[in-house]
Amino acid sequence: MKAELLVDSRCTLGEGATWDARSGRLYWVDIEGAKLWRYDPRDQSSRSFNMPERLATFALCADANTLLLGLASRLAFFDLATGAIHTLIEVEAGQPTRINDGRCDREGRFVFGTKHDVEDAKPLGGFYRLNTDLTLERLPLGDCAISNSIGFSPDGARMYYCDSPTRQIRVCDYPSCSNDRVFIELSDEHGVPDGSTVDADGGLWNAQWGGRRVVRYAPDGRETASIDVPTEQPSCVAFGGAALDTLFITSAGIGIDTNDGSDAHAGGVFSAQPGARGIAENWFAGKL
Repeated sequence: MKAELLVDSRCTLGEGATWDARSGRLYWVDIEGAKLWRYDPRDQSSRSFNMPERLATFALCADANTLLLGLASRLAFFDLATGAIHTLIEVEAGQPTRINDGRCDREGRFVFGTKHDVEDAKPLGGFYRLNTDLTLERLPLGDCAISNSIGFSPDGARMYYCDSPTRQIRVCDYPSCSNDRVFIELSDEHGVPDGSTVDADGGLWNAQWGGRRVVRYAPDGRETASIDVPTEQPSCVAFGGAALDTLFITSAGIGIDTNDGSDAHAGGVFSAQPGARGIAENWFAGKL
């Protein structure tokens, strides 16, 4: 199975693929470009929103005009209509880290992680949960260098996550975060695990940075499907479309020479029809 180019967005570090079923639009971010992107498949139009600092992750909110932003240094609400940003809380203030991957759990709480913001990342970050009353708690999942692969089983009883340099995706019971164990481990030839999403049957779809592929793992860890992606650094995945049966894949152009023609669409968004259906993204249930 192969993915095809959908939007030639040329993101430096595309991430955070999220389908908004209410509007029928796809959102994603360019972290290093400090932009939020939006694509409408009805007319194939796309636009971007400039951010005041790097934007790594976000969540849909009950108010369709509001997003919860995971900016590099803080969590904030963003008004899509006016562009207004309301800061909620700084995260790991004074540390050489930034917010990275995040998803809402099945109860509408926002779970996210941070990363050590240098090339040779060390485990200085962690995993957090923003509750619906806007309180922030650190989850008992240890330190991490580069948080990624956050996702939840359809019933919300399992949480998946990873520290990318370890090449392991882990799973724990949720919301307690107990019984933490290895789910799968990638070999060197397949790159490192990046962003993930969970389908309606409980399969975990993972974008594998450096591996040019997206892989589905059954709940027992077996590899059951693979999608070839025509770029070196696929970064995040999300199901969308009217039937939630299209898999959207973001990618990154950082560190890639796009002028020699070997990876001309690095940083673009790709899509595939993998024969599976996703679950509509949960909205963040908190508000001011």
